[in-house]
Amino acid sequence: MKTGSFIHNPKLRSFLLKFFGQKNFFWKLITPLLKLQKNMKGECIFCKIVSGEINSKKVYENEKVVAFHDINPQAPVHILVIPKKHIEKITDLGDSEEDKEILYEITKACKIIANQMKIAERGFRIVVNTNPEGGQTVYHLHFHIIGGRQMRWPPG
Repeated sequence: MKTGSFIHNPKLRSFLLKFFGQKNFFWKLITPLLKLQKNMKGECIFCKIVSGEINSKKVYENEKVVAFHDINPQAPVHILVIPKKHIEKITDLGDSEEDKEILYEITKACKIIANQMKIAERGFRIVVNTNPEGGQTVYHLHFHIIGGRQMRWPPG
């Protein structure tokens, strides 16, 4: 992941990169503040998809999750499955019955979508990126279903 790629405002990202460059200590300090500011403003793009404020090409939806085509597909099939409840990352899931149900609904959706997209038998990959080094750029839990081509290893 490019330094600062999680900052969706291009002018702010450009300014910060010019001023601080690639200094990892700065990005480790500022990342939590930017995420907090974004969540306080209600600017989570996936929450806007859930609410219908932003359109998406949906392939599945139930009371707990929604799934839609990724706008930057990395394979012939690239679907995102997200909980309707805002959960920032997978490590924020707890032991509550609600969180267990959300995780169950996400995995159930992955199975249904893989069959629907006709990639279940040939094979596919489910990816969950977490935090900057894991490649997470949107801080709303999301599972990538990727298929329709031969996957390579190692993935990163």
